[in-house]
This record gives sequence, structure tokens and C-alpha cells, in this order.
Amino acid sequence: MWGPEGLDEVEAELLGPPEELKGRSVLEIGAGAAQCARWLAAQGARPVALDLSHRQLQHALRIGGSFPLVCADAGALPFADGSFDLACSAYGALPFVADPRLVLREVRRVLRPGGRFVFSVTHPIRWAFPDEPGPEGLSVSSSYFDRTPYVEQDEQGRAVYVEHHRTLGDRVRDIVAGGFRLVDLVEPEWPAWNTSEWGGWSPLRGNLIPGTAIFVCERG
Repeated sequence: MWGPEGLDEVEAELLGPPEELKGRSVLEIGAGAAQCARWLAAQGARPVALDLSHRQLQHALRIGGSFPLVCADAGALPFADGSFDLACSAYGALPFVADPRLVLREVRRVLRPGGRFVFSVTHPIRWAFPDEPGPEGLSVSSSYFDRTPYVEQDEQGRAVYVEHHRTLGDRVRDIVAGGFRLVDLVEPEWPAWNTSEWGGWSPLRGNLIPGTAIFVCERG
């Protein structure tokens, strides 16, 4: 799944037709519990799941899977140049780094020429609205152009969660500066079958404003 709307890679084929994934090396960045890598392995691909969080990778290990789990920073990938055919990230890494271009350049470095990188993030327009699923979440409450990061702190004042806002234009410029060509921008519509409601996600909001932006990029 590329996001809360429920867009499935089987349907979307953003990484390519599933039957063509067999034998291809794929890096999942910000893998969390490695759900995407697990699906890729089931298609016959050779995934590597990378995340900065050791705890997340421990959870992935408990779930199981016959692919490598790597604890590392997405801005300093521990792989040789041209190690992978494809890379993907579903709501991983990129929203949580202050310099996404560093990550993009690293991803480009480890991809082979012509390699594809597909990543999804919260749609930038969502930053202008309150994180509420009901009618109160439909009125603009802040500037779309305010790039102040969202920060949560513990009792000692240490940042425990940070998410960075980039506009759509920022994302496109980051992709180009990272050495990629943007070949598609997918904004999944909310499907009728999805009745889920959590956080700021709901059919009400999903039918009116986009929630996810998926960038399909290719290495030059």
C-alpha cells in the first residue's frame, strides 16, 4: 500500500508490472516493519529493508522474512554505487529529514542507470488543514507556505518526533536537484470501499482533498 487511501502496488504498478519484479534488487527506505519488502519478496524480487530505527527492524524480524534488514541512515546508505535496480519508500525517511536532497542523491548513487525510485509522502496541501477527520478538518488553518517543521518533545524538551513540510514545488525541485527525472506524480483518490477513519484520515476529507502524493522518479 502506498498510503492510507489503500492504493495497492498490484493495481498501481508504479515499480513496474509485478511479473517483472522477479529477480530484481530493490531497496526499501524507511522500511519500518518491512511490509513493502515482504510483498516484494513474495513477487520474487530481492529486497533489502533499511530503517534508522532498530526497534522497527526488530519488529520486522519478529514478523519474519528471508531478506536482509539494515539499520542505517537514509542520508548515508551503506551500499556500493549501482547496487539496486529499484528503490521505494512508502511514507518513510523523506518527510523526517531536514535535507531530502541528501537522501535523494544517495538513492540515485545506489541505483543503476535507468533505475526507478518511487516514494510516497503526506500530500503537502494537508499541512494547511487541521489534522482532524471531521468537518473541523476542512477549513484552512495555517499557511501552505509555512515550512516550519512539526516537532513533538518529551518532558526533557528533547525532540522525539520531527516531520518537515515541503511544498509540491519544493519536492519537484528536490527530485531534480537529486539527479532524477520526475516521470509521474500520483494523487490517489479516496476509494468508495475505504470506510476507515483515523487521525486526519477519513472518507469525508479524502473525497475533498488529496492525502497522499506519490513521486515516480527515474535515475538519469
